[in-house]
Amino acid sequence: MTAAEGQKGATRAPYLSIRGLTKLFGKFTALRDLSLDVHEGDFVCFLGPSGCGKTTLLRAIAGLDIQTAGTVVQAGRDISALPPAERDFGIVFQSYALFPNLTVRKNVAYGLDSRRGNRAETARRVNELLNLVGLTDHDNKYPAQLSGGQQQRVALARALATSPGMLLLDEPLSALDAKVRVHLRREIKALQEKLGVTTIMVTHDQEEALTMADQIVVMNQGVIEQVGTPEDIYGHPATPFIADFVGSMNFLEGVSAEDGSVRVGPVAFAAGGMLPPGAAVRVCIRPEDVTVRGVSAGETNAFAVRVGAIEFLGSFWRVTLKSEGDSFELKADFSTNLVRDLDLRVGARIVVAVPPERILVFAGDRTKP
Repeated sequence: MTAAEGQKGATRAPYLSIRGLTKLFGKFTALRDLSLDVHEGDFVCFLGPSGCGKTTLLRAIAGLDIQTAGTVVQAGRDISALPPAERDFGIVFQSYALFPNLTVRKNVAYGLDSRRGNRAETARRVNELLNLVGLTDHDNKYPAQLSGGQQQRVALARALATSPGMLLLDEPLSALDAKVRVHLRREIKALQEKLGVTTIMVTHDQEEALTMADQIVVMNQGVIEQVGTPEDIYGHPATPFIADFVGSMNFLEGVSAEDGSVRVGPVAFAAGGMLPPGAAVRVCIRPEDVTVRGVSAGETNAFAVRVGAIEFLGSFWRVTLKSEGDSFELKADFSTNLVRDLDLRVGARIVVAVPPERILVFAGDRTKP
């Protein structure tokens, strides 16, 4: 699925338009013929594993690594060959890149001072930003005197100081501990919505992308595999790679049947597939989509299983289910209340079901992992 297809229904003219973008490092192709539209005011996440090209794409947009081929147009202006200083963006790096010898106030004012603007106006703007990020009482401290979360806020305020048309974030939360990350991603999203600034964030953290983005751009090996809302990406992944990378997924190898079902071992799943009979398929089932409460043997996609293992993961239990004859197994996520109510134990025999609409079927090869 191309980026253009992912945004087919959009009626707004794009604020940022990328066409045919390719980036080579010697003989290595880091980005391959990418096209993407980003609309004004959207929060877009580039999501993918290490080495997929997401940071290279961000750097091409910023002019820090000029593309080998292709165009980048921002607000109707071709910026493809412009140096970073002539592009309209603010950026926050993974390391924050604060000046250690400057106070918080001077760090935030740096971009404004370099423009040699009115001092009173600069002071007013800095005060406004410090208040916006909640650092008014820390304006005379140095970066070393701040926590990681506070440094991140300073970097964000500095990036916004010149009122850029676009905000670029290169894994800004990766250096923080889990609780601080959760808190700051809410703050960043709230701030972005308040300011309405078009924002692009690079992340390898699927939870960050799912909770913050209006649109997610999933990348793999230098290409865009899918563009969509968090709900689209999670609920309707376009490829097995996305199904595996975003969230947890069971992959079961099977064969399509004449009646449109897919057979995995002794179980025939109604899944609405359109593959020809006898085709090898990969059946994808999310662990949370396996139901057990109130399921009867006669229901659609109901089948008997044996509990093979139970893992306590805090807010839920991950249960390994083995089919009759141990022909396949799948993981299911059950609530603590359900496990307690049904008294689930290793070795217990139960009947589970998977709603047809929650099953994804991809063409596959049973020789593949």
